[in-house]
Amino acid sequence: MHASLSLKQARRIALAAQGLDKVRPAAPVSARAVGRTFARLHLVQIDSVNVLSRSHYLPFFSRLGNYDRSILHRMAGTHPRRMMEYWAHEASFIRPEHFRDLVQWQSRKWVGAHDMDPELRSEVAQRVLAALSAGRPLTAAELTARLGHIEDRSKDNWGWNWNAVKRVLEHLFEEGLVSAASRTESFERRYTLTARILAAAPPAGQTVPGAAAPGEAGAPDAAVPGDAAAAMVRLIDAAAQAHGIGTLRCFADYFRTPQRAAAIAVEQLVDAGRLEPVTVAGWNRPLYRHADAVLPRAATGRALLSPFDSLVFERRRLEELFGFHYRIEIYTPEAKRRYGYYVLPLLLRDGIVARVDLKADRASGSLLARASHAEAGAPADTAVELAEELQLMAEWLELDRIVVAPVGDLAPALGQAVAGLHPL
Repeated sequence: MHASLSLKQARRIALAAQGLDKVRPAAPVSARAVGRTFARLHLVQIDSVNVLSRSHYLPFFSRLGNYDRSILHRMAGTHPRRMMEYWAHEASFIRPEHFRDLVQWQSRKWVGAHDMDPELRSEVAQRVLAALSAGRPLTAAELTARLGHIEDRSKDNWGWNWNAVKRVLEHLFEEGLVSAASRTESFERRYTLTARILAAAPPAGQTVPGAAAPGEAGAPDAAVPGDAAAAMVRLIDAAAQAHGIGTLRCFADYFRTPQRAAAIAVEQLVDAGRLEPVTVAGWNRPLYRHADAVLPRAATGRALLSPFDSLVFERRRLEELFGFHYRIEIYTPEAKRRYGYYVLPLLLRDGIVARVDLKADRASGSLLARASHAEAGAPADTAVELAEELQLMAEWLELDRIVVAPVGDLAPALGQAVAGLHPL
């Protein structure tokens, strides 16, 4: 018979796995603490929207508070390299040890040059690789200037109007041959050979304890190549560690891997004792708890969560676990938005209790709360806790004041709470 948990217990397991169950540390945030947080999450999603802060910075603020963002630059740009870019949930910073496993299972052909003339693609790829081998990392624009404009007639007005060089770069990125050495101030990738990125990275392909090797009893279906099957087991194990508790869909979605292959990996991890089937009252799907997952006696944390935070990016899980319906309205016409452009959920203790549309107005030095809404049943201290969280965020973003717009049912109480804060 499966172990049975309450929904609140499941929430606390999920929050602990994500490092969101406790009050943030009071001491200054060290590089080691940032590294431990990234190791726990396994990935942070990248997005170009910068209305508040780049999305990959925010998960560390949510868990650690006021930290130095240059720590991430060092983790992603110096040796030994602790972070690298690749496709995962979406474009993400990943732990380098996951790279070779992900290359076997990611298929983002739409982003590259798969429908490009093969001879042209091969020619451009050889020239790109030669240029990157010969010198420093280069942006797509710099490579285009170095190689000269190459016309691609295979598709008019393709995608984001990428030229042939950029398309081939993305093709090589997907294949794992080139990677990003760093980003420019305007968030363009500086490309280099992946071999250089991995040269001082941790080793890949660590064996999951107790997992069957290909060909052994309990090993994955023979239709899946052995190396790929083992890679899937490692990825699903990492996803389950990051979730603590979840469904097959939760685990497969974390790295955006195929559910059918993920299901085989889940069975193997159950057999190996890495996953335990459990039941959760009110969460009526097959569920699994990771062997390393802990169940805190209470959740005491508080955090504003990025729309791309790994706790919230699987929307069905978010609603089933927290009763919180969420969608990103960036691409919704303004007149049809319900909550705002860049809306962050507020986690308070073991519930998601409010949401606030935020913008960093750097010209005026203001953190703008353009709309704020409380969830049904939000606790009485929601506005005060949100005000303190906004103050912490403003300090981190080096903004001088908080401005609360009179939009949303929480706005009056939030405005009053912000007015009662000590000046920044």
